[in-house]
Amino acid sequence: MSIDPQVIRSEPHAEIGELLRENVGILLERWSRRAVEEQPNAKRVHHDVLLNHLRDFLMRLGASLAESEDPLTGQHYIPAVIHGEQRWETGWSLTEVVRDYQILRLVILDFLEEALDRPLGYREGLAIGLALDEAITASVVTYVRGRDDYLRQLEEARAEEDRQVRQRLQEQAEALQDADRRKNEFMAMLAHELRNPLAPIRNAVKILELSASPDPQVQWVTEVIDRQVQQMTRLVDDLLDVSRITQGKLKLEKQPVRLAVVVDRAVEMVQSLIAARKHQLTVSLPQEPVSLEADPPRLAQVLANLLMNAAKYTDDGGQIWLTAEAQGDELVITVRDTGMGIPPELLPRVFDPFIQEERSLDRAQGGLGLGLTLVRSLVELHGGRVEASSAGRGQGSQFVLRLPLLKEPAPLESLNGKPPRRERTAARRILVVDDNIDSASSLAAMLRLLGHEVRTAHDGVAALEIAESCSPEVVLLDIGLPRINGLEVARRLRGALHLEDALLVAMTGYGQDSDRRRSQEAGFDAHLVKPIDLDQLQAMLAGRMRSARRAE
Repeated sequence: MSIDPQVIRSEPHAEIGELLRENVGILLERWSRRAVEEQPNAKRVHHDVLLNHLRDFLMRLGASLAESEDPLTGQHYIPAVIHGEQRWETGWSLTEVVRDYQILRLVILDFLEEALDRPLGYREGLAIGLALDEAITASVVTYVRGRDDYLRQLEEARAEEDRQVRQRLQEQAEALQDADRRKNEFMAMLAHELRNPLAPIRNAVKILELSASPDPQVQWVTEVIDRQVQQMTRLVDDLLDVSRITQGKLKLEKQPVRLAVVVDRAVEMVQSLIAARKHQLTVSLPQEPVSLEADPPRLAQVLANLLMNAAKYTDDGGQIWLTAEAQGDELVITVRDTGMGIPPELLPRVFDPFIQEERSLDRAQGGLGLGLTLVRSLVELHGGRVEASSAGRGQGSQFVLRLPLLKEPAPLESLNGKPPRRERTAARRILVVDDNIDSASSLAAMLRLLGHEVRTAHDGVAALEIAESCSPEVVLLDIGLPRINGLEVARRLRGALHLEDALLVAMTGYGQDSDRRRSQEAGFDAHLVKPIDLDQLQAMLAGRMRSARRAE
């Protein structure tokens, strides 16, 4: 027959209750010693701190047992709750809390049997057990509540921290994207603004060339200006090429090509600088034809950049070597010079963008520190690799390219993009449209010297009016025009004015892929980037571009 716990709890047990209240010190000392013996490695603070609440608990426990019908009966819950809170706050585990009560139960039972000099009665044992069970339940509930609150707060704090981190990362990513977009916009605008003044300068140089002045000083001045315009153009192109490569927008147009053709073009690109600095350039290629699967203009740009780098950092009268040899399945191209060399601390970073050795006042070679960055990027896009070496300052430099060989020989043909032979073409009716008056006037003067009939306009509305009156065969049209932009002018020329057979050439400082795509969609036949190459323009005026378009 089971006994109702409420009946047991309602019975007073004065003798054992008084013993507990009168011997609190002995119980605490025994509990403390046994707790340490049984749990020597348990994580706990000094027992002296915890004993204060345990003393109160034992006093109230004694009262609960001795005065079970008194209103104060059951007040041992309060110190039990404090016991659970304190154990959680001081780092106890839940197992330690439970074991704490188990040890206390054993200490109390042993002490009472010793003090009473008799075994505890059945109902006395049940009363003590029920009271301690109530206490341990209160402690555990409080302990678990504290732990759960802590874990909830910790989780909330972590969630908030994660949210803030994600927000910061998103803001940083958006800021980086915005900065990258602004950088690209700035570089495109910079290129446009730099190319605008370059266009009339180059046109003026071509006018001087076409004038064929016998004065040696005029010829020298013409060569100097032309050389510096070419250098400025290369700097602008390097800026845009690095931007395109960084964004993954530069795509190679590979085809079988012979090494000799690429080398000839590269040497031609830097010949004026090498001649100006009186360098001795030695080119040594394999006797047997060597072929590559490459983008010819881009590979020529790689070699030209290396030769340009060697020429810039080699004193007047120095030597430069370009050698190539087949090694297994690879072509090894070496560009070596007797120049100023590369310091050891700079070698690991020599291909990084904007990296250059600190310049002294008497050695300002110029450049943006992008040439070698383009070399590495373009070589890697070709499936190759490039290395730099130098014995130090004053010991010259050496750059070694390794590219995969093409087993089948490529056909012997000129390099794509190589300027064709300049020839006199039939006279054309040409309309030049540019809001830069110097650019328009100088280009018109150059074309008139070549025998063409030329009209000029400086905005979109004027261009449409002149085109309607004279029906030009060729329209050289700037994109960024006032009143009506060049793209809309091209659409109207093709549509309303029915100039389907006219050669429309975009003439602009914007040269990115997106700019070329927009001009093509607007109806342009070609897209020339300022400053315009006269030889390329001559080829178009000769009808080659138009014939190709019709054939397609």
